This record gives sequence, C-alpha cells and structure tokens, in this order.
Amino acid sequence: MPNPSVSIEPPAFGQTLRRDVWWVQPLAVFLGFSAFIVYSTWAALQGAHYWFDGNGADYVSPFYSPEIFGNSPHALFGPKPGWWPAWLIFSPAFFVLWVPAGFRFTCYYYRGAYYKAFSADPLNCAVGEGRKTYLGEQYFPFLLQNAHRYFLYLALAFIFLLGHDAWKALWFKDAAGVAHFGVGIGTLVLAVNVVLLAGYTCGCHSLRHLIGGFRDKLSKSPCSSCYNAVSCLNRRHMLWAWVSLFWVGFSDVYVRLCSMGIWHDVRLF
Repeated sequence: MPNPSVSIEPPAFGQTLRRDVWWVQPLAVFLGFSAFIVYSTWAALQGAHYWFDGNGADYVSPFYSPEIFGNSPHALFGPKPGWWPAWLIFSPAFFVLWVPAGFRFTCYYYRGAYYKAFSADPLNCAVGEGRKTYLGEQYFPFLLQNAHRYFLYLALAFIFLLGHDAWKALWFKDAAGVAHFGVGIGTLVLAVNVVLLAGYTCGCHSLRHLIGGFRDKLSKSPCSSCYNAVSCLNRRHMLWAWVSLFWVGFSDVYVRLCSMGIWHDVRLF
C-alpha cells in the first residue's frame, strides 16, 4: 500500500503554539544591546573625560585603554597624529574599541542573542520565521563571524592591558608626586571590570576548542585541567557576557563622571 504524501505548511512569521511569554527574552536583549550600543558610541565620540587624576588617582576608562594617541598622560605616542584627516572626528577610542567590539559581535552566544533580537531569525524556538531559505554563515556579511577566533587572541591581550590599568589604580600620588599604595572606589570598579572580562573571555567557546577540542582523550592530556576550567566558565557564558557588558559600560561612566566632577571618588585607604 503506497504511503500518502503529507505536506506540512511552515508557520507564518510570529505564529506559534507556545503559551508562554516567549517574546520577553528577545525584547530584553534588544533593549539591552541597543542601550549599550548607543552609549558606547556616544562615549567613544566624546574623546574627553576618559581619565581621572584627581586626589592623586590614576583611572582610565576601559573604552580608551590602551591609549595609543590622545591628550591624557597615558597616551603612548602623544597627541592626535598629524596624518589624521582634519574633517574626521578624532577620539583615542577609535584605535582600541574595535577589538572588544569585534570579539563580542562575533561571540557564539551573542550571535544567537542578536539574531533573535534584531533580525528575528529566528524569533525564538518553535516560533514562525520570516525567511524561507537558510544560507548559514558562509556568505557576506555573516562570513565575518569566522574571525571570532582571531579576535580571541586580541581580547586575551586586552585582559592583561586592563589589568595593568587596575594595578596603576592602586597607586595614588601625593602633593610631591610620590606614589603610595591605596584603594579607592575607582580601584575596585576597574579591578572588578578585569575579573568579569576575564571570566567572559576565558569561557569563550573558541578558547575551549583551542585548549582541548582537538584532543581524543582529554583525561590523559596535560591540558585537561585548563579545559575543565574553561568549560566551567563556559557553562555560564551568557551570564558572564551580560554582567561584563554592563560593568565595562559602568566603568566608563564612573571614570567619566569623576572626571567631570559630578561624582567624587572615595579613598578607602
């Protein structure tokens, strides 16, 4: 007896049998991402109030560190270079912010998050999609997602660079210019920022594969402990991603408002 052919019509865009509030998560992601993108873009374009040296402190916003060119004492190669076009807005953040932005934009977790939130592809599990074909990440611009593993190397270097900023925030200069060990609120803000960014970066899927993805028997490999540590962080990769995103933005806010005199840094000891 021949089997009857069954044609299943795909659900229309947004159609679903789910009874839960499935739209809350993509909406929250959309609002959270949009807020951070707007603020970070605004902060990068300012080119000012990104360091604070009041009360002997030495704080630098993570949006601007390491400062390649700029007007602060932290600039490695001096002020704005002469070859910079006069018609183009200059900001020290332009030289560094593309690294963490590229790393997060191509992150495996963030891809799934903003695909749902911004392109609705898919809206959520078991919810009708708008597209009819799936091309994957083999074509431009999604082909650029494959650069994630290379951004990882740069992001790991930034952990050490920001860690150096946190170390400098432990030393306060007196009236004679002599540095003394101390801790301020800004010191804690920058130190927590490094810890959260390290937790997010070291839990990266690419790092996990780099350490042990090509091993046949991890239990007999000398890198098994490192692989287990990365896997432990990877299990909470979403949490690390969002908390570190919020805190790096807050770190810039703290340094900026202290520099503007709106907030006053408290010296704990």
